[in-house]
Amino acid sequence: MFDLDRWQEIFSSIRSNVLRTVLSGFTVALGLFIFIVLFGIGKGLQNAFTEGFARDAQNLISIFTGKTTIAYNGLQSDRQVTMNNEDYDFLVNNDKEKVGYSTPRYTANLMVKYGKESGNYQINGADTEEKYIENRKMLEGRYLSPMDLVRKQNVAVIGRMVQRDLIKNGSPVGKDLDINGTMFKIVGVFSDDGGDWDERHITIPITTLQQMKKGSDTVSTVYIAYDEHLTPDQAIKYGDELKERLKSRKNVSPDDENGVRVWNNAQNMSDTFMFMTVLTGIVGFIGLGTLLAGIIGISNIMVYIVKERTKEIGVRKAIGAKPGSIVALIVQESVVITVVSGFVGVGLGVLALNLIGDNLEEYFIKSPNVGWFEIIAAFIALVFSGLIAGFVPAYRASKIKPIEALRTE
Repeated sequence: MFDLDRWQEIFSSIRSNVLRTVLSGFTVALGLFIFIVLFGIGKGLQNAFTEGFARDAQNLISIFTGKTTIAYNGLQSDRQVTMNNEDYDFLVNNDKEKVGYSTPRYTANLMVKYGKESGNYQINGADTEEKYIENRKMLEGRYLSPMDLVRKQNVAVIGRMVQRDLIKNGSPVGKDLDINGTMFKIVGVFSDDGGDWDERHITIPITTLQQMKKGSDTVSTVYIAYDEHLTPDQAIKYGDELKERLKSRKNVSPDDENGVRVWNNAQNMSDTFMFMTVLTGIVGFIGLGTLLAGIIGISNIMVYIVKERTKEIGVRKAIGAKPGSIVALIVQESVVITVVSGFVGVGLGVLALNLIGDNLEEYFIKSPNVGWFEIIAAFIALVFSGLIAGFVPAYRASKIKPIEALRTE
């Protein structure tokens, strides 16, 4: 391995046969380049899908009500089903161990004023855990506290876009906001990955909003973030159970799909995971196929190279070279070409992914990248294949008698 004469022979052979060397290395570099780019794009697709489900809690179950479409238990169809605080408690306290976070929400669109600025905004009456349900990040101040709900405080947490629309300068925390004629103290400002629409929301204690609505205890939506230890199948079953319990409680037919509606992210995640598994399998198959093509390509080239050097091998054997030294020379040359070409392929592949960056977000490819484990594994596979590709034909050629090798055309 550290024989200086052998290294000089290798570099002399490479300089004398530039085209042959380039062809050998091109196959390796191209294989690694395509492998890295394909896997990177596949990872970019996964990132885009994951981000799409990260806007709200990924383990979210949302429960709504509407008008019944089927008469049931002596009650007519086309009946509006509504939820209240007791329904929320009923849903959350059944199988409480399966609940991570939860919040009721009562929604209203109201006029909001600050100084000379005004506009209609969605006002969400909720409790303290809405922050986790919506994956909101606090920019200033705080979110709702339990005492805000108990005391029915006139406090508000506003989205970043509300601040931009109404309060032009300075921190909004501590300032008063007019919501439908009632003054609220701003206690915090949040950002939301859902974008501008979600950041134009204002959250106040649900107890306060219900009081503003003439003492109503109405709940528009129930959000339950189920325990993350539940499998997708268990979470889907849990969502179905919640739907059945609420239908029974509200006298809605089991076959009525409109009176009580449940949106369960577990179902979407299950479908997404299945899609991503298939996608990863396809990308992996293509990537491995590319590597296999590279292995086959370098094997064919090495067979040709050894055949081309048969006379050279005959001369070496005629002047006393041992078969082992001939094999070692060709194998070492093959490995050198494979390693150098592999580095070139890795460098170009990583560079290509960095250049792509987030330019393909509109095609649902975000931050394409490949882990170093995959790169190193592919690199080692190609280097090892280069070693085998050089060894097999070299070993066969080393067994040829010198006189037969010299007669080879």
